[in-house]
Amino acid sequence: MGADGGTIPRRDELVKEKKKPEKKDKTSELQHKWNDCSISQLPLQKPVMACEYGSLYNKESVLECLLDKQKYEGVAKLAHIRGLKDVKELQLTDNPALSRTDNKMDISNCAPYICPVTGLEMNGKHRFCFIWTCGCVISERALKEVPSSLCHKCAKPYAADDVIVLNGDDADFELMKSRMEERRLAAKQSKKGKKKAKTDSEGEPSSKAAKLGDKSETSLDKSKLKSATVAKSATAASSAAKTVKSKSLSVQDDPKSSEVYKSLFTSSDEAKKQGAQHSGWVSFNPQYFR
Repeated sequence: MGADGGTIPRRDELVKEKKKPEKKDKTSELQHKWNDCSISQLPLQKPVMACEYGSLYNKESVLECLLDKQKYEGVAKLAHIRGLKDVKELQLTDNPALSRTDNKMDISNCAPYICPVTGLEMNGKHRFCFIWTCGCVISERALKEVPSSLCHKCAKPYAADDVIVLNGDDADFELMKSRMEERRLAAKQSKKGKKKAKTDSEGEPSSKAAKLGDKSETSLDKSKLKSATVAKSATAASSAAKTVKSKSLSVQDDPKSSEVYKSLFTSSDEAKKQGAQHSGWVSFNPQYFR
C-alpha cells in the first residue's frame, strides 16, 4: 500500500473523477454586460445605444457593423438591427459620486450611471429599463413604485409595450422579441395607411386639374380664334387704307406738285397722248418728245 519513502497516496490522487464545468464569475459577467459594448467588447462611451432586445452598444460600433458586417464576430445575432432606426440612443443619468473629489471615498466600484428617481446604481444588481419612445433609462423599481403613463425623466407619454428591459434574462428576451414584432407590424400598417391616404388625396386634385386643363384649353382655343379674327380684320383694314391712300395721294392730284414734275409720270395728259400715238413701242421715254 505504501510507496517509496513511506508515503500513502490519497483517493483523489488515484481515482480520476469527471471534471465539473467551470463556473462563470457572476460579478465579472455582470460588469461585462453593463460596462462593455455587446459588439466590440470595448467599454461603453456616450452616446450609448440600445436595441429592442435590451443590449447595450457604442454608437460607433453600431455604425461600423452596419457598414461592414464581417468586421466583428457574432454578427448573426444582430440581424434584428437593420439600421439606426432599430436602435435608440439612451438618455442616461450620470452618477454624482464619480464627480466627487473626496479621497476617503472609494469610487472604484461605483457605476457610471444611476436611476434619476430612486438613485440606484446601474451595475446589474438592480433591474433597469428604458422607454423606446424617448430613450430615458429608469430602474424597474421606480416604474413599479410610481406608476404613470408619463416618463419620470422627460414627462413624455408612453405605453406599457414601450418599456424595454436592459440585459434581461431569457423570459425577458422572449417578451422583448414579441413586443418588437408587434411594434414593427404596427409601424408597417400605419405606413401603408398613410401612403394610401396620400394617393387618395393626390387623386382628387388630379381630376380637378384635368377639368381645369380642359377649361383652359377651351379658353385658349377661343382666344386663338379671337386673335386670328382680329388679325384678319386688321389686315383687311390696312389693305383698304393703303388702297384709299394710293387713290387719294395720286401725283396728278397733288396741288403742291408742279406741272413739270407731273409730266414726268405716265399718268399725265401728255404721256397718255404720246402713248396713244406710239402704242407699238415696247418702251418709251416721255422726255424724248420734248
